[in-house]
Amino acid sequence: MHRFEGRVAVVSGAAQGMGKAVALRLGREGATVIAVDINGAGAEKTAKEIGGKSIGAACDIGDPASVTKLFAEVAKFGKLDVQINAAAIVPFVPWDELTFEEWRRVLRVNLDGLYLMCRAGSEIMRKANYGRIVNFCSNSIFAGTPNMAHYVASKGGVLTFSRALATELGAYKITVNCVTPGLVDSESVQQSPHKEAFGFVEMLQAIKGHGKPDDVVPAVAFLASDEAHWITGQTLNVDAGMVRW
Repeated sequence: MHRFEGRVAVVSGAAQGMGKAVALRLGREGATVIAVDINGAGAEKTAKEIGGKSIGAACDIGDPASVTKLFAEVAKFGKLDVQINAAAIVPFVPWDELTFEEWRRVLRVNLDGLYLMCRAGSEIMRKANYGRIVNFCSNSIFAGTPNMAHYVASKGGVLTFSRALATELGAYKITVNCVTPGLVDSESVQQSPHKEAFGFVEMLQAIKGHGKPDDVVPAVAFLASDEAHWITGQTLNVDAGMVRW
């Protein structure tokens, strides 16, 4: 399929994991991708794998100046059709150890960063009267996952913010939707205590197995495509049926 032929897409968190998998998929389907990550070298590597006119860009999405600099580069492409906001901090901090500094560290990226990215991206999309925004939420908002209260709070904000933004941007033919992945076997998970949870999570899933980044990609690509033009303000749970709601 070439659903994104001629489209320009920004994908954050594109150096690894689900963000990278989405960036590669959009590229394979014809998109020119601006692969964004705080790890600039990783973002550039993803862009090189995609090829064509795709580029990598280093950006701290929680920093307004960094986001402004990023979208000055995006503007050079003349338009923005698709924005995938996958970048996030996934912590592991028990409640008794959760300080305000740690709380702010996570919300700065996961929620403030989402606002900054959507603020900048939607301004370009509104000029064209077209756009697809897909935000990464998490099924932890339904499960109340322990050791990450600030993460769960931030992702709950992603869902409700996306619903409100869909209302704000609908008049401009811009859709805003969420996906809520479950536990996914990515580089960041393998470097954290979350890697020990796969057995428990699989026990709760309707479909057995360990989630991979590529398992989430088709849902994101669909919501980012023209096929999803009549869908906005929605949340699609992609977790093998761990949470059924």
